[in-house]
Amino acid sequence: MLGKVRLSRKALRRTYQGLVLASVLALAPMTWAWLSSYGHRTTVDDTAQDAGWQARVPAAQAALVLGAGLYDGVHPSPMLARRLDIAAGLYQTGKVRALLLSGDNSRADYDEPTAMRDYLRARGVPDAVMVLDYAGFDTWDSCVRARRVFGAEQVTVVTQEFHLPRAVTLCRAAGLEAFGVGDDSAGRYAATTYAGAARELFATGKAFADAVILRSDPVFPGPREISLTQILAESPAGQVGAPGA
Repeated sequence: MLGKVRLSRKALRRTYQGLVLASVLALAPMTWAWLSSYGHRTTVDDTAQDAGWQARVPAAQAALVLGAGLYDGVHPSPMLARRLDIAAGLYQTGKVRALLLSGDNSRADYDEPTAMRDYLRARGVPDAVMVLDYAGFDTWDSCVRARRVFGAEQVTVVTQEFHLPRAVTLCRAAGLEAFGVGDDSAGRYAATTYAGAARELFATGKAFADAVILRSDPVFPGPREISLTQILAESPAGQVGAPGA
């Protein structure tokens, strides 16, 4: 009986050690994302007290806006609409010279980039400064394609706060000089925000594998497009983006 008790205690100790190790391994990608993006991100609180948030954002070539779902296959979800509002603010205050709209168009009846462009167009952003990436199927693909396909070198990636460390880290891992702006969505969309934050534990594990271990290619790695570089060539650095601004 004593031997069985000792064996049981040993098994319990090993189980405990295994759980601790599993927890450390699970949290390691989150730590990687937080540390890699530290100092390269800021959060926008949608209140009058945070009206001057653009001052915290360095100038960049383009805002990289990541897709976040459509309603009825046509209208940006509330979280995506907020990303687009932030991107419009960056353009209108001269913080970026172009907008790279990256989303999912994997089937004919679902077109995130076009919906994003239409939303921004209705808010006064000219078509001439918007570039659409129809193959931004996930964050890593969007970042890699921004660098390899569209030739971006310097971006401000726009998303929600809970997604920001992973998005900034992946863009930097893809070779971009990246800063991130995140919408603080918890006050308005608490349930969606907390669900998204919980999902980050698993998504960041995949991100670590894609960016560090596998160096995965995007689903569609090319061909090279020159639309973004043309916009940047026609709008020299230091020129305010919005007409009349």
